[in-house]
Amino acid sequence: MRGSHAPGLVAAADDPDAIFAWSSTVIRDLDDASAFVREADADPSRSPYAIVDRATGEVLGSTSYYGIEPKHRTLVIGYTWLATRVQRTHVNSESKYLLLQHAFDVLGAVRVTWQVDERNARSRAAVLRLGAQEEGLLRKHRRRRDGSWRTTVLFSLLDDEWPATRDRLEKSIS
Repeated sequence: MRGSHAPGLVAAADDPDAIFAWSSTVIRDLDDASAFVREADADPSRSPYAIVDRATGEVLGSTSYYGIEPKHRTLVIGYTWLATRVQRTHVNSESKYLLLQHAFDVLGAVRVTWQVDERNARSRAAVLRLGAQEEGLLRKHRRRRDGSWRTTVLFSLLDDEWPATRDRLEKSIS
């Protein structure tokens, strides 16, 4: 992700209260988007990406790898958000397919995880639709923006499960 994506991120954040309800960040204007890009790029444990429409070049949201542990061949996919008009479309499946393909087939990951706020039913359902398995709860795992403690639902997809997931995702996005 680059600073040049900031204006597109503002446009994609078409309903900030809904999009960022479960996030530690909110993008309401160019200053917020620029800070989001700077902070994501400055975090050495994170590889952030803009989600961009291939046909138009329009920025549709953002996602990241983080918690990358090369020794254990694991990583987390998160910090994902999309413009409301592309939620529950091919965009999330296609972007996750590309991230998973790179994680398993290029980086040699054996385990990819997601960490979702237990109250975020939409994201939990989206991760399950990808083919991940729910593993359990991390209690008092993170602070929410409002200061309350978040319980996180942990999901994973393993390298052994990737071929079947890859085939299913390829069919769904073609």
